[in-house]
Amino acid sequence: MAPGAFEVEATDGAARATRLETAHGTITTPLFMPVGTKATVKAVDPSELEALGAQVILANTYHLHFRPGEDTVRALGGLHRFAGWERAILTDSGGFQIFSLLDTARIDDDGVTFRSVYDGAAGRFTPEIAMAVQRTLGSDIAMCLDECPPAGATRAAVARAVERTSRWAERCAAAECAPGQLRFGIVQGGVDVGLRRRSARSLTDLGFDGYALGGLSVGEARATMFDVTEQSAPFLPAGRPRYFMGIGDPEAIIRAIAAGIDLFDCVLPTRLGRTGPAFTWEGRLNLRNARFARDPGPLDPDCRCPTCARFSRGYLRHLVTQGEILGLRLISVHNLAFLLDLTSRARAAILAGTFAGFAQHSLDRLAPDR
Repeated sequence: MAPGAFEVEATDGAARATRLETAHGTITTPLFMPVGTKATVKAVDPSELEALGAQVILANTYHLHFRPGEDTVRALGGLHRFAGWERAILTDSGGFQIFSLLDTARIDDDGVTFRSVYDGAAGRFTPEIAMAVQRTLGSDIAMCLDECPPAGATRAAVARAVERTSRWAERCAAAECAPGQLRFGIVQGGVDVGLRRRSARSLTDLGFDGYALGGLSVGEARATMFDVTEQSAPFLPAGRPRYFMGIGDPEAIIRAIAAGIDLFDCVLPTRLGRTGPAFTWEGRLNLRNARFARDPGPLDPDCRCPTCARFSRGYLRHLVTQGEILGLRLISVHNLAFLLDLTSRARAAILAGTFAGFAQHSLDRLAPDR
C-alpha cells in the first residue's frame, strides 16, 4: 500500500485501533513514539528501540538544521541512515521552539527569527524553510510550522496564533515534499474549544495526511487538558491519524486514547530516566528513596524489558545515587518499554472490545508516586 493509506481497524467507544502506511513501514496504533530530538533517543541504541517495539521515532527540524545541518545529514545518506534507524521517523517543524524559546524569538506573519541555542546566531524559519529542511532530511512524516501560544495567553493572542497557524499551514501544504513523505497539520487554540474547532476546520480543508493537537500539556491545569482533548478530538477527521503532541505519562496517554487519539510523543520517559523515577503499574517509583536500597525485586513485576529481567531496584538505586551512566540507560529503556507496552495493551483491548475495562483497571492501578 502507498504511503498515507490509513485504516481504522476497530473502535471501542471513541478509542481506535488504526493502521498507517509510511515509506518505511506500517504503523499500528495506539502508539507511543520515542523522542530523538537530535536524531538520537538519549542513551538508547536503535537496536534496543527496535527490540522494545518502537515503530516511529521523532527528530527535531530546528536542532538538526543548526547542528549538523540538513545538507550534512543528506550527504551522510539521509536521516534514517544518519540515525541508524530504518523504521519510520517523524520530524517536528521547529514550531515548538517558538514556544520554548519565546524570549529570544521574534514572530511575524511571514515566520520567526530565532537566536540559535548553540552560538546565538540569528536563524530564520518560515513555513517554506521548515518544509524544505524536512524534505532534505527525508523524514516519513513532516509537521507543519505552527505557533504554539503559552498557557495563560489571552484569548486574543490565542486567536492570532490560530489564524497565523492556518495561514502557515496553507503555505506548508503548497511546499514540495520528499517522495512518500506525509504531512500533518497542527490544530491550535489553547484551552478554548471554539478556537480549536475553528483551527481544525481550516486545516481539514487543506487535506493533510494527518492532524495533531498542539498547544496542550504546556502548563494548563491537568483536568482542563483532559477536558479540552476529549472535546477537541472529534474535530479531527475520523479518516486520518490523530496525534497528541508532547504527552508521555501513562494516565494521560490512557485518557487521550479514550478520547480517540492515536499517536503520542514526549521526552518524559528518558528525562525521568536521567534523574531516577521509573514508571510502574503501581505509579511512578522514585529510586532515590532509601527504602529501595535493599529491594531485590524488579522495577515492575509485570514488565518484560531487559532492565526488569536482569536488575534489582536496589542495584538501580545504587547506580542512580552514584551518578552512573548505566543507571540512566537502564531506567530510560524501562520507561520507554513501559509506554510502548501500555499502548500495545491498549491496542489489543480495543481490538478485543474490552478497552473501557482495561482503561479503568489501568487508571486504578496507577497510584500516586512512591
